[in-house]
Amino acid sequence: MAPISTPQTPFGRVLTAMITPFTADGALDLDGAQRLAAHLVDAGNDGLIVNGTTGESPTTTDAEKSQLIEAVLAAVGDRAHVVAGIGTNDTRHTLELARAAERAGTHGLLAVTPYYNKPPQEGLYRHFSAIADATELPVMLYDIPGRSGVPIDTETLVRLAEHPRIVANKDAKGDLGRASWAIARSDLAWYSGDDMLNLPLLSVGACGFVSVVGHVVAPELRAMLDAFLAGDVHKATEIHQRLLPVFTGMFRTQGVMTTKAALGLQGLPAGPLRLPLVELTAEETAQLRVDLAAGGVQL
Repeated sequence: MAPISTPQTPFGRVLTAMITPFTADGALDLDGAQRLAAHLVDAGNDGLIVNGTTGESPTTTDAEKSQLIEAVLAAVGDRAHVVAGIGTNDTRHTLELARAAERAGTHGLLAVTPYYNKPPQEGLYRHFSAIADATELPVMLYDIPGRSGVPIDTETLVRLAEHPRIVANKDAKGDLGRASWAIARSDLAWYSGDDMLNLPLLSVGACGFVSVVGHVVAPELRAMLDAFLAGDVHKATEIHQRLLPVFTGMFRTQGVMTTKAALGLQGLPAGPLRLPLVELTAEETAQLRVDLAAGGVQL
């Protein structure tokens, strides 16, 4: 089969939404963050998201967010895209975070749909447009109605795509039909934000992944993507099926909790969680070991 044509990839193809390592007393572990970032890039990630939900952004301060961006940039900014999560449900605060991230040197911004206050589509349009107007950085939208309570409708995505700095969407909507229409009607670079749907979203036009399981299986994600783009869909499907236990195991409970546990099992920087998140129980950790081993992860 001939290689599949590839869409633009403004932030790379395989990105991991990186956890934020903490020290034993709960402080920001900048040295650990740098070591983890280097490990993730060495493993095959060509982009990292910092200060996203997986990075425990709800419980880190604005100052910590800037410090983390600067540390990760210093570690890997010359060989990977570093994108800063800046989204909140307060537009003014979001703009402050966007400008601070730009000052810290980030390569791009990830803006999640405002959560809890459930704005209408016009509110979403104005919110995201204000973010794009606030800096000179490219923006990736983040559509995750399961957390935010509100989807970004296709018409709104098409309108937002007209802004020159809104260049991508992280899709965690879980709706291949809507994704297909939005991809067909816009020039947004489309990233899977749901690891179980990484391969299916490639089939309707996605260009890459913003992954959680990329913490532990980045080489396999890269191999799956490369196989698909080379036209070897059979091989890509084999890799996808081999990773199913990992996709399942990493989301049996809250993803940050399982990711930090998995990194701890591998001896990589992670540290404790900040409340309201908590460490896995002994039983949950044992099940995670089984799931990761079934997917070929070495512990």
